[in-house]
Amino acid sequence: MRNTEPAKRVEVTDYRRLRVALLGAGAVGSQVAALLLKHGDELADRAGAALDLVGISVRDLDAPRDVDLPRELLTTDPESLLVGSDIVIELMGGIEPARTSILQAIGAGADIVTANKALLATHGPELFEAADQVGASIYYEAAAAGAIPIIRPLRDSLAGDRVQRIMGIVNGTTNYILDRMDREGSDFAEVLADAQALGYAEADPTADIEGYDAAQKAAILASLAFHTAVPLSAVHREGITRIDADMMDAARKAGFVIKLLAVCERLSDAEVSPSGETISVRVYPALVPREHPLASVHGANNAVFVQAEAAGDLMFYGAGAGGVQTASAVLGDVVSAARRHIAGGVGVGESTRANLPVVPIGHVTTRYQITLEVEDRPGVLAAVAGLLSDGRVSIATLEQSIVGTEGDETARLVVGTHLAREQDLSDAVAALSASGVVQRVVSVLRVEGD
Repeated sequence: MRNTEPAKRVEVTDYRRLRVALLGAGAVGSQVAALLLKHGDELADRAGAALDLVGISVRDLDAPRDVDLPRELLTTDPESLLVGSDIVIELMGGIEPARTSILQAIGAGADIVTANKALLATHGPELFEAADQVGASIYYEAAAAGAIPIIRPLRDSLAGDRVQRIMGIVNGTTNYILDRMDREGSDFAEVLADAQALGYAEADPTADIEGYDAAQKAAILASLAFHTAVPLSAVHREGITRIDADMMDAARKAGFVIKLLAVCERLSDAEVSPSGETISVRVYPALVPREHPLASVHGANNAVFVQAEAAGDLMFYGAGAGGVQTASAVLGDVVSAARRHIAGGVGVGESTRANLPVVPIGHVTTRYQITLEVEDRPGVLAAVAGLLSDGRVSIATLEQSIVGTEGDETARLVVGTHLAREQDLSDAVAALSASGVVQRVVSVLRVEGD
């Protein structure tokens, strides 16, 4: 006889209990702890297991924190939390002692949840290998783009597809700076100072404005998307410190906006690989057409634009940083780890089966915008065009304006190119600089997303 009684709700007390240890209680860690304690019942329903926060490792028991945490959970001894924990959340940041703690936790049988991009970009293969050896998993959704879900879509949702290209704004500080410069015509130094005052930029902003943060995230995304261990040293990196108001103005007039982009893509290069298949991973400021979706990413927001063979174009957008926002991604990973513990089976691993070579920047082909200052006299345009042609760089567009005072006038040329190889472009620009025809190479910017 059919049972028509409604299914009985499983109470939290009936769930299997999992021990969760938290290493680090900074801006993100304190929010993770607060949400775990506040929404424990709801998270248990989603995970199928009660998540017991057994302790929080901190450097200073008395340090001020964004939220009040139970004193009895705090400890300055992270090792005391590792043995016996089912899930270890590492939010200490940096390389050490985070690396050692994660390896110890894996050795003790725990799954790992981390937002540590620097550690994954430099020691990812070592950590994933250690996890594979014992059937553990490492979850790191928050390491690439804050609250934006991008790791799980690449690893799971697009597992049956072939990712061709990733182009992303993955650093909120630089996007805030460039967005303000574009919309207000402000200088770099002025906007950087404002970003520091508002808390968007650190007192030492080097990691952000020189592209180190974005390069770490690019290495993580490329490794996952292309099944290749991409070392951080293979990522070409440029920052935004050379971008000024004049460059922003020229970009605006040409229908572009300047964004710091992380670009990861498959290339065909028989010179480097017998199969012809290679990848490029690079971070630099680039011109993006104003009609492209990434051009409309404003403020400190992030976005990742993915091009897949079957799925086509996909875009993931949202907050790339912030304590509570990043905590959302961390807790999503905690729930995933808990579900795996309940279901059993082999942990989620990282594939490096493709092992594709990462080509240097000189092998990349894209379009460029070159801004030059030259003498305002007959024959100069022909000389510039000839030098570019000799370097296998073809002109697509050219605009000329006059700068300077009467009697001391200089022509400014803005040259847009067709697709050109980076090494050819670099050689051609060097030839222009040495020719005597060009007074100054004002800027060279790549064009992406057209």
